[in-house]
Amino acid sequence: MAPKKHKTHNTRRKLISKLNPMSPISEQFRTIRTNISFASVDKEMRLLMVTSSGPGEGKSTVLANLAVVFAQQGKKVLLIDADLRRPTAHYTFGLTNTFGLTTVLTKQGSLNETISKTEVENLHVLPSGPIPPNPAELLSSRMMTELLKKAKEDYHVVLLDTPPVLAVTDAQVLTNQCDGTILVVSSGKAEVEEVKKTKDLLLSANSNLLGVVLNNRKTQHTHYYYYGKE
Repeated sequence: MAPKKHKTHNTRRKLISKLNPMSPISEQFRTIRTNISFASVDKEMRLLMVTSSGPGEGKSTVLANLAVVFAQQGKKVLLIDADLRRPTAHYTFGLTNTFGLTTVLTKQGSLNETISKTEVENLHVLPSGPIPPNPAELLSSRMMTELLKKAKEDYHVVLLDTPPVLAVTDAQVLTNQCDGTILVVSSGKAEVEEVKKTKDLLLSANSNLLGVVLNNRKTQHTHYYYYGKE
């Protein structure tokens, strides 16, 4: 049990926007939040997806901190861990993963029964739940569409964490149901051609690609940058 507790401790430290809201990094997350709001000239951005090209680029950390800053704004926020391959939200927020998204999609529980409160006011989390043998099929199901519709009715902002685009098709399945998609790119890790291919795949799936968060680029001030699409 000790290794699991250690992992939980380490991942919860990544919530910089909660632990140190006055830090420059937290300010960058608030800037991303503002830019997302400005992107909604014709359509309100209420259902957002965050993904990456490959694993280990920090998409889940970026998503969790965005959820926190939206909640700090007074909005009612739901973070859904739709990465049914390598879920992390339950670690980040110190929750159990016994029940979650897969529980709702397989009709073993309702959304309201399965979501969990967090230590952050206004922020609820729907963990992945038990990892299924058929993630893509579940995410493309009618139940998933209905779940997202209900989530948008109950929350001001719904944020989806999805697997990397180049690894599996899960993100492409969900992106056209979202009001906007944010791509997280890790500086020094992501290959240019991989990022271009990811962009093409998302756009071919009718994604509204809002922009890119450049992660892990060390400067004097911050590790996060946001670039809107041109």
